[in-house]
Amino acid sequence: MQDIKIEVKKLDLKPEGNIIKRFFGTAHAKKTLIYIIIGAVGGLLYYYYNEGQHMDTMIAQDIMKNMLVGAFIGFFVTNSPCARGKC
Repeated sequence: MQDIKIEVKKLDLKPEGNIIKRFFGTAHAKKTLIYIIIGAVGGLLYYYYNEGQHMDTMIAQDIMKNMLVGAFIGFFVTNSPCARGKC
């Protein structure tokens, strides 16, 4: 019988940095973050012009609900299947 030698190359993996730098380093992540901020500000403005002007005090819980809904809409606009061309 013949001896068979198998050569294996050593795989050298280097860390790419922390996860925050890798995530926010992509163009899609930056676009998503911008749309989330725009959506949250839009939710705040919606609350202020529709409900906040008619009340003596603005309720923080209602403000946060509207901002979270706006932020979700901003997130969905950039990450929906149709936004990624998979409709």
